[in-house]
Amino acid sequence: MAMERDFSSLRFPQKLWKMLESAKFQSIWWTEGGKCVAINKDLFEVEVLGREGQQVFHTQKIKSFMRQLNAYGFTKMQRNFQRSASLPEFLAEEAAASAHSQILYYYNPSFNRAHPWLSETCKRRGVPKGRGLDAERTRVCAAPLAAIRGPPPQALEPFGPRAAEDPSLEKHFKGHRDAVTSVDFSRAKKQLVSGSMDSCLMIWSMKPQMRAYRFVGHKDAVLCVQFSPSGHLVASGSRDKTVRLWIPSVKGESTVFKAHTATVRSVHFSSDGQSLVTASDDKTIKVWTVHRQKFLFSLSQHINWVRCARFSPDGRLIVSSSDDKTIKLWDKTSRECIHSFCEHGGFVNHVEFHPSGNCIAAGGTDNTVKLWDVRMNRLLQHYQGKSRAYKMHSSVVNSLSFHPSGNYLVTASSDSTLKILDLLEGRLLYTLHGHQGPATCVAFSRDGELFASGGSDEQVMVWKTNFDADDRDVVKPQKYNSSVDGTHGTVCYIEADGTAVCPDLKVTFTDYRSEMDCGIHHKKTKTQDSVRTHEQQEEETSLANTLEHIVGQLDVLTQ
Repeated sequence: MAMERDFSSLRFPQKLWKMLESAKFQSIWWTEGGKCVAINKDLFEVEVLGREGQQVFHTQKIKSFMRQLNAYGFTKMQRNFQRSASLPEFLAEEAAASAHSQILYYYNPSFNRAHPWLSETCKRRGVPKGRGLDAERTRVCAAPLAAIRGPPPQALEPFGPRAAEDPSLEKHFKGHRDAVTSVDFSRAKKQLVSGSMDSCLMIWSMKPQMRAYRFVGHKDAVLCVQFSPSGHLVASGSRDKTVRLWIPSVKGESTVFKAHTATVRSVHFSSDGQSLVTASDDKTIKVWTVHRQKFLFSLSQHINWVRCARFSPDGRLIVSSSDDKTIKLWDKTSRECIHSFCEHGGFVNHVEFHPSGNCIAAGGTDNTVKLWDVRMNRLLQHYQGKSRAYKMHSSVVNSLSFHPSGNYLVTASSDSTLKILDLLEGRLLYTLHGHQGPATCVAFSRDGELFASGGSDEQVMVWKTNFDADDRDVVKPQKYNSSVDGTHGTVCYIEADGTAVCPDLKVTFTDYRSEMDCGIHHKKTKTQDSVRTHEQQEEETSLANTLEHIVGQLDVLTQ
């Protein structure tokens, strides 16, 4: 109780300062010469937040404490370690750096050990009325997927300001000499990597006027690329049966290992960056250590080419998709297949875990997108063909990517379009027409602010998301400025019918939220309500009751 008395009369910054200057606490200390605060997350929860009856910060939850830091102007920083130039030393340091994964670093310009008087200027930012700092931020949505999402991902921050805008084309990169097969953003969005049938990787800088790097090393088409979680490495897989690990710098140094006996179609890092899973036409999935590229084990129950393999966010599961028309779920520890999903009517090109880890999405040659709950092994959502409200893909679905919030899914298809799905409401939001030919790949950035697409037209397009906002009643005509090849501007116009046109690039998309027959998920005006027929009202009421019943059943099953 003595500690509680010592801190009870102090403001949050004063409490933090006193702990930093005290020798009693091992979980928090000054770093960077007194300019930053370092916190050992696990130890802090036990040593400070977990004290019974002696709560310093009036919470026992680390997330609530972190929100208090944010409210007082502290910014979470990423520790920058000096890296060796040689790849072997770099990989060893990368493995050692993983020990710092639970250390949080925070910076506040007014919180500096050399200038203690500045801490008096640390003021708490305004909190919305009725919302305390310890209140959990929840979003209540009566929708089919809401019941299975589980708690939000730990590392996910709120996705920017909520603005009622449509996606806009930001950049347009040319440099590949054949179809683009894969794209991925670095963690900080400073770089974008793309792989191509021209056997090369391109590292594009997101800064204007910066040169792109072309990495040459593979002897055949590059079919998959991915940045490591830290952003310090890029993995690539190729038709030459090898996997390469690259340092994404001007030297383009890489290490290569023969991973399979046939084409490598998929590479994916675990969330801690320590493991790599690969998938191949030799019908196997293999798991490797990133450091030293040591083979760990193989999974081999598919009876045809394996197109894609992904770790779950917590690293305990692996999901794979194959030309045998199945999706298999594997337990990484036991190395056993725990379930096979067989509902796809064609080859399954791509599969991804939802950020919560509770469900998966897959697309394939049957032109459909399906979502399954991996806890109950049941189909949740199925997007196909035409409906009264929207038109799904008319050709093969080549790739898909979840928005980090888990609320949206973007898909790329051989019908040359990208489609953005609202998973909470189970409907199509946008169709984007930009590529001249099949759209082969798509990926959101780590924070969801951007997404990139590639196509058989040899182009890479970067789009700004913008759409993570409440539905609008009317889509107003507006303009977007975007850059082509990072230099020239292109103007996109949103027409009254919900179609956007970018004349110079022939980029168009349709906002299905502007259509009158889009179902019950619109906000309707009084005039619109007055002209609806009695039959429409009965249909919508029936649909709403059905959805409510589904959500209720899912709640019961998941308790």
